[in-house]
Amino acid sequence: MEKKKSISRRNFIGTSASAVAGMTILPSKVISGFGYKAPSDKLNIAGIGVGGMGHNNLRNMETENIVALCDVDWKYAERNSFIRWTQARKYKDYRVMFEQQKDIDAVMIATPDHSHALPAVMAMREGKHVYVQKPLTHSVYESRILRETANRYGVATQMGNQGNSGEGIRQICEWIWSGTIGEITRVDAWTNRPIWPQGLERPEKDQRVPKTLDWDLFIGPAKWRPYNEIYHPWNWRGWWDFGTGALGDMACHILDPVFKALKLEYPSSVQGSSTPVNTESAPNAEFVKYEFPRRDNLPKVGMPEVTVHWYDGGLMPPRPDELEGGEQMGDNDGGCVFYGTRGKIMCGTYGKNPTLLPTKEMTHFEQPEKSIRRISNALEGGHEQDWIRACKEDKNARLEASSNFNYSGPLNEMVVMGVLAVRLQSLQKKLLWDGPNMRFTNISPSDQIRVLTKDNFKIVNGDPRFQKDYTTLPAIETTEEWIRHTYRQGWEQI
Repeated sequence: MEKKKSISRRNFIGTSASAVAGMTILPSKVISGFGYKAPSDKLNIAGIGVGGMGHNNLRNMETENIVALCDVDWKYAERNSFIRWTQARKYKDYRVMFEQQKDIDAVMIATPDHSHALPAVMAMREGKHVYVQKPLTHSVYESRILRETANRYGVATQMGNQGNSGEGIRQICEWIWSGTIGEITRVDAWTNRPIWPQGLERPEKDQRVPKTLDWDLFIGPAKWRPYNEIYHPWNWRGWWDFGTGALGDMACHILDPVFKALKLEYPSSVQGSSTPVNTESAPNAEFVKYEFPRRDNLPKVGMPEVTVHWYDGGLMPPRPDELEGGEQMGDNDGGCVFYGTRGKIMCGTYGKNPTLLPTKEMTHFEQPEKSIRRISNALEGGHEQDWIRACKEDKNARLEASSNFNYSGPLNEMVVMGVLAVRLQSLQKKLLWDGPNMRFTNISPSDQIRVLTKDNFKIVNGDPRFQKDYTTLPAIETTEEWIRHTYRQGWEQI
């Protein structure tokens, strides 16, 4: 009996058997196949950032107990989450939540990008499982830390790139691994984002903070700035201090099948170009070129050096010759095209609806044997449920969730490296990347980054007047800061 009392609640979930009113409640691994969920089999889940996408994630987790809701803007959260889960305790500061509420088993995080890493690390240190919306983190270093922390504490993890659990990405992998289009040497990928304001300068006028918003907590580990409605809600994605622009928003979806199917690791080099980029906000359109070294060959196909091109903001790659006039590339949100030595594959966003090119080849295409575990209803809750399943399994025998941090951490490092390339484009060089040590090897102490600070235009007496002001930044120190952020005083540095 003393031994049983020492078992923690988290270890108890899904493993105990109890007799209640003469009936035996079997362990979840025994009863789950019968469609019945014992009360002791439910996780206690807390949500951090529940006014937007976090609400959708929690709805897909309603098979469990939603016990805590944390958001810096209670008016924004009141629209959906607060009125849906009235029994959950409400917080504005996740640090207070972790301190006061000890019955939490798992945490869903859907805050702005800059506030992903710290609550995730704090939760994992306490043995809590974590689900973090994409992009996984705001910086390369944070991605590395989340992966290492998850492994150290043995928790179940998942990034919120739901297409990773879908059928399309699995088909693409199986087609490529079976040698259907030969060796892949190039991939083009694109998105229609941004669909929010970007290319902006910092507002000159401050505004009064709404009563329901804790602005200091919204700023979190970022540098302090006065409140303006242009940052929150939703528009934070376009601001460097809070978001990662169109690339950070969508590449975790669109480059996911590229990263997985081609078994990519660290790129060897990266280059970026864009519309004007300033100190405050991501540009309106970007192009990024990644180069990856040769990987180990698979039984049926080689893995040679490959170049990956990223386009956003309305920019598009060249149309494949196999597409007929009027035939859409990808889908309305984006897509990618794999160029192989024996053919091409095209898909839409999230890896959806893959097809050989020309598309008429699908009429006689024999699908290779399925070799990857399938997850049902991936885009309608299956991605979250796959994580919940992993949370309940013993860490020593766990089948990890599809986009666990050992996979999504390196994927996210690649994505935010592209953000670095865009911000460093004034160096006018191919940036060589040392992945294990998270550093560029060809930036010298004398290099400087030239960044736009002001871009004004007006007509005076019928003549145009342009004002473009720039600042110069030391390249090595600035790059190190963008790779590993210095958090604001009062916020734990990870």
